[in-house]
Amino acid sequence: MNIAIVKYNAGNIYSVDHALRRLGVNAIVTADKELLSKADKVIFPGVGEATTTMQHLKSTGLDRLIVDLKQPVLGICLGMQLMCSHSEEGDVDCLNIFPTEVKRFYPTKHEDKVPHMGWNTIGDLKGDLYKGFTKEEFVYFVHSFYVPTNEFTVATTDYILPFSASLQKDNYYATQFHPEKSGKVGERILENFINLPL
Repeated sequence: MNIAIVKYNAGNIYSVDHALRRLGVNAIVTADKELLSKADKVIFPGVGEATTTMQHLKSTGLDRLIVDLKQPVLGICLGMQLMCSHSEEGDVDCLNIFPTEVKRFYPTKHEDKVPHMGWNTIGDLKGDLYKGFTKEEFVYFVHSFYVPTNEFTVATTDYILPFSASLQKDNYYATQFHPEKSGKVGERILENFINLPL
């Protein structure tokens, strides 16, 4: 199994690599378009800011490459948000894989903290990433922006309001939470992605 992690100007890429190694998978971390195109699976992780990241993806041509991939692709956190059509973070157009907008969290009461940071449950689980899951599970989040629930939502979380914890469309999968920081639950989700049919 040849798994590639997209290398670009975003944090958290190597923690995903380490999580895969714990599962016995040696991924390649690369910005090489040919290696990414030929990989069996591609992971597009990230922690960072949408505007500068989109500028980097466009300047390197990785924006077009990601949109054209035919194999299973997993976007994580910022990776998921960049797969959407537009982000309120910097008012920037994104990759438009999922035709939905990324919104900013606005606290509605005193105890609402932004960013949403820490463990929370995911529910309404559907699709191949959540194969074998039968109940709500706890996963780890760090984000100040969210994707509203929509027709591509395959997991939801409630913080300030219900939002998409995970999306799926065709060969594109995405999680707002960090599976690589979510213990055994995150490992099962990564394994389900690794085991997707080619």
